[in-house]
Amino acid sequence: MLKEFREFAMKGNVVDLAIGVIIGAAFGKIVESLVGDMVMPVFGALTGGLDFSNYFIPLSGAVTADSLAEARKQGAVLAWGSFLTIVINFAIIAGALFMVVKGINRLKAREVKKEEAKPAPRQEMLLAEIRDLLARK
Repeated sequence: MLKEFREFAMKGNVVDLAIGVIIGAAFGKIVESLVGDMVMPVFGALTGGLDFSNYFIPLSGAVTADSLAEARKQGAVLAWGSFLTIVINFAIIAGALFMVVKGINRLKAREVKKEEAKPAPRQEMLLAEIRDLLARK
């Protein structure tokens, strides 16, 4: 049973998936930093210094805090600023992945064109000619 598990785990698809998950997690952290440390501050500066991460709507009268962290301690809040940041984060990840997939598809299309442009090997050409001659008879 251990041998079967090892064969399963070492198949290309499982290993590729594991690598993809690890790279995806690292890529997610990069994009999270890009959004939180670069995009949102610029967006906030353009809108007059707004910091979206602390925007919330209190759902309880007991919430009187000015920061999201303190407000969550006091009661239920609707953290729409945090949600907006995550939506922007998702949009950047989706756009980046779209560009990566588009690039990969272009490279694959080039490879296919190169394969189609290659002349058939001499043996295959001779076999095709023999087939055509037999078909005519």
